[in-house]
Amino acid sequence: MLRNMKRFKRVYIEITNVCNLSCNFCPKTGRELKFMDEEAFTHIVEAVKPYTDHIYFHLMGEPFLNPKLGRFLEISSEKGLKVNITTNGTLINSVKDVLMVSPALRQVNISLSSFEANDNSEDLDEYLDNALDFISEANEKSNVIISLRLWNMDSHEIKGSNKSNADILKKMEDRLKPGFSISEKLQDSYSFKLRDKVYLNMAEKFNWPDISKAAPDDNVFCYGLRDHMGILVDGTAVPCCLDSEGNIPLGNVLETPLEDILASERAMNLYDGFSRRRASEELCKRCGYAKRFS
Repeated sequence: MLRNMKRFKRVYIEITNVCNLSCNFCPKTGRELKFMDEEAFTHIVEAVKPYTDHIYFHLMGEPFLNPKLGRFLEISSEKGLKVNITTNGTLINSVKDVLMVSPALRQVNISLSSFEANDNSEDLDEYLDNALDFISEANEKSNVIISLRLWNMDSHEIKGSNKSNADILKKMEDRLKPGFSISEKLQDSYSFKLRDKVYLNMAEKFNWPDISKAAPDDNVFCYGLRDHMGILVDGTAVPCCLDSEGNIPLGNVLETPLEDILASERAMNLYDGFSRRRASEELCKRCGYAKRFS
């Protein structure tokens, strides 16, 4: 496994597991709520730099809540790492000035499906206007890529919270003026470019892996530890961004070199198992998302 340095397309870093929303698609976390500090973040990015060029501020939590966000972007730039951020978009106005000037920031993913997934009194138009205003400003002042996500479509097994999708898509079309009908475009593809550096990505709702679920299935393939991995807010290394509770702790990068963690028996068994389309971990046998690759 270690012969291919920089083998990860991305490493997820959970800079906080605190969130300002309570989305019905999110499994939440029973872990201690924390904000990553500068010392821990610096240690982690130094550990992952030999393995990737891209880090994602994403696992659980809302990354814009961490007051060190600006400093983390500066450190990432100093280390030569590109940053991708996934956000629910509600706090975009409070951090947009920091985002606009960051040379490290490559992409912002805005999970618009977060709006309807909450019981709140927020105004949809205001929420969308803030996100779309940010897009217009980012287009004008930066090279940041924006991905607008609606991962709330109905699947054969799950009903998504998506009654507002038509209004959201109309607002996008009115404000972004893509030059085509979004609804017609969706007949051919669920992911496409809306304008320069702005993309729409729609997908079905999926079941997060749940260790308590019955009927495990070990016929599973996953890209965990193959092109990505995650690091939780306390430094625990996990194989993917869906291990929200750290059910597959591979080691702690604040205590153990990442090289040793990736060479551990547990990590090797997981990697080799997926090579044979067999899940070695109970959590992976219960992952709805991994079914997409099986």
